[in-house]
Amino acid sequence: MGHRRARGGVLPYIYWMQRLLIGLLIGAACLAAETHEVYATRYYNSFDHRHPVLARVKAGDTIVTRIADAGGYDHLGKKAGERGNPLTGPFYVEGAEPGDALEVRIERLRMNRDYGFTTWRIGLYALTPESIEGLHPRKYKAGAVVPERDEIVKWATDRDKGTVRLLEPKSAVHPMEFQANPMLGCIGVAAPGVFAPTSGISGPYGGNMDYNRINEGSTVLLPVYHAGGLLFIGDGHALQGDGETMGVGVETSFDVRVTVSVRKKARLQNPRVLTADWIISVGSQPEFVSSLDRSLKLATSDMVEWLAEEYKMEPWAAHMLVGYQGQYDVVTVAGSMALRIPRAALPKTSSTQRR
Repeated sequence: MGHRRARGGVLPYIYWMQRLLIGLLIGAACLAAETHEVYATRYYNSFDHRHPVLARVKAGDTIVTRIADAGGYDHLGKKAGERGNPLTGPFYVEGAEPGDALEVRIERLRMNRDYGFTTWRIGLYALTPESIEGLHPRKYKAGAVVPERDEIVKWATDRDKGTVRLLEPKSAVHPMEFQANPMLGCIGVAAPGVFAPTSGISGPYGGNMDYNRINEGSTVLLPVYHAGGLLFIGDGHALQGDGETMGVGVETSFDVRVTVSVRKKARLQNPRVLTADWIISVGSQPEFVSSLDRSLKLATSDMVEWLAEEYKMEPWAAHMLVGYQGQYDVVTVAGSMALRIPRAALPKTSSTQRR
């Protein structure tokens, strides 16, 4: 009896000591993490590793900042950057090295002014030639929203109600008012080598992906090509449908809060996105250059690799899961696709629960 009581006492003691140690380590990490409030005075229009660093942060730190809209207008409606898609950054994340991945959790993404803008005609890349005959013209009014544009229209953004409403022209049959769904059009790291892609295209480094599931609460994983990762963000959309068929979202400026971490030796080939309900592989490719079928193949191949490496699925099982649970998104009709797998369909492993 005495021996059994001794064992019964020691094991729980060891268990609780382990729990206490883990808690202390987590607590120490949380205490070490900092919040950096940083606002750009200069914006960049490329994902170039040679741009001066805006701020250096540690893994686990939080960044509070603002982004201007795609035309370069800030939260006060003043011209702050150059069209198109001026970027806030780069942010240098200590400890991030080539071969790692940046993990960027979007904690807060909020509209910070009372208007946005869009074009008023679907891009010709998303229409059949015969449907263009007799269509309303591309141009609307010169200077209707900003001085240098003649093809855009104005939307009211109601921050209290969380809605967007087209101000003009007026439809006779539809109020053109919708629930906002704020998203980041541009999120990416400095591209590999000496390549300096503009903020108008996307690629394996992320970039101007314009994916409407990159919103508040989601986490974006990006390959690291240069020391520090060099994270850029920009191009706020208050709302955008699948595929960005208009060529724009409801373009506006945002207050942004993100937390950055580093995944060592992740060896990512393309961006990935995590949400509460999905894991997502993005076949991120330059718009108007790559085909959707190529992007689909990239997303599918990456998902199979992800399921095999992190979720320990046999290759054949990963293929079956994609085949019968996968859902594809047209990210942009001009270039990129994504593949989603519901978390509910993933293997119930400890690694699954941590991600």
